Amino acid sequence: MLFLWPCITSLGLDSVSQASLHQNLGNSQRHAVQRRAANFPLDGAGSARLTTRPYTAALVVPTGIGAAIGGYAGDALPVARAFSAVADRVITHPNVMNGAQMYWTDPALIYTEGFALDEVAAGRWGLRCASSQRVGLLLDCAIEEDLMLRHLQAADAARATLGINVAAYTCTDAPLGVQIQMSPAGASWGTLGQPDALLAAARRLVSAGCTAIAVVARFPDDEDEQMLANYRAGEGVDAVGGAEAIISHLITKELRVPCAHAPALGPLDVEPGLSPRACAEELGHTFLPCVLVNLARAPSILTGHERPQEADIWRDDIDALVVPAGACGGPAVLSLVDTKTLIIAVQENICAMSVTPASLELDDRIIVVRSYMEALGLLAAHKAGVNFACLTPKIASVRDLKV
Repeated sequence: MLFLWPCITSLGLDSVSQASLHQNLGNSQRHAVQRRAANFPLDGAGSARLTTRPYTAALVVPTGIGAAIGGYAGDALPVARAFSAVADRVITHPNVMNGAQMYWTDPALIYTEGFALDEVAAGRWGLRCASSQRVGLLLDCAIEEDLMLRHLQAADAARATLGINVAAYTCTDAPLGVQIQMSPAGASWGTLGQPDALLAAARRLVSAGCTAIAVVARFPDDEDEQMLANYRAGEGVDAVGGAEAIISHLITKELRVPCAHAPALGPLDVEPGLSPRACAEELGHTFLPCVLVNLARAPSILTGHERPQEADIWRDDIDALVVPAGACGGPAVLSLVDTKTLIIAVQENICAMSVTPASLELDDRIIVVRSYMEALGLLAAHKAGVNFACLTPKIASVRDLKV
């Protein structure tokens, strides 16, 4: 059995993990932070951007942590769309982009599985944008016959109406056995009973020539009634998000192909008071359409052995990273904090985590803003090469190094 604990992947950390991380940063990490601080101009207005290449921003909103923006299917997509009007390329991930029946395509939005995004930030992997992928559909054999048919029809609809190359499907040899749980800190997590069955099915698709994998696993319907009611009312945490993320993480890590997950769930009764944020999740029988649309143009993963191309994206190409202020303990932030990447934390996107820049002693390295609108302003200034301090009413005089 594989235990799925999202807080050690692309999420923030709970209070216990936060303390452990802080203790384990060690002298090397502290020295790295000091070096990072030295890269800022003396007025603290942001690092210089010594290139004219396309401006690349990464937008991360971890799943399963009850983010005020991004805690529901696709409700962070307006933020990604706004970012794409400022940045030339926006690297983001399924939790931001997947809106069940709702989706938005834009060549500037680079749909990247969360584990792959973390690996790019760490400098181990790269991304190469693709005009199309050959998508394989992986179905949990625990899905009931009628619900299975709905998902196969969604795949056929994507082929017939959008021209997406959904090339083949396969079912697992054994039920995946997904179980979902909630951590004491309020984040969702879970267990996967048959990870080997998941990987075996994924390998069959890759061997058949598929270059991206859409996974549909049967999730339990016995969610806590009060928690579900709160969620549908616009409050609470997505109970399936943490387990979803690790399913796609596992395939991406092992097979190095783009991957995203759509949960198979039974229908819910109509709710007149349904929150607008939850509506996208209750429009139809499946969450699969957005996954197929986004995977169809997902970037391929590079490991460094490929012949380089000019538009390839590597760690040094990431100009900015934007995250919720309480979720600064993820791998992408910690990997990029020792680089020239501008890191922005957004206060209004509150979540169940409390790993802030101050708690990690990184408040001199991460710029905290109130809202995503303010973050957009910083990205625009950074891209244009405008000193942030010059956008405020009071501007200090140039500093004498001898003082």
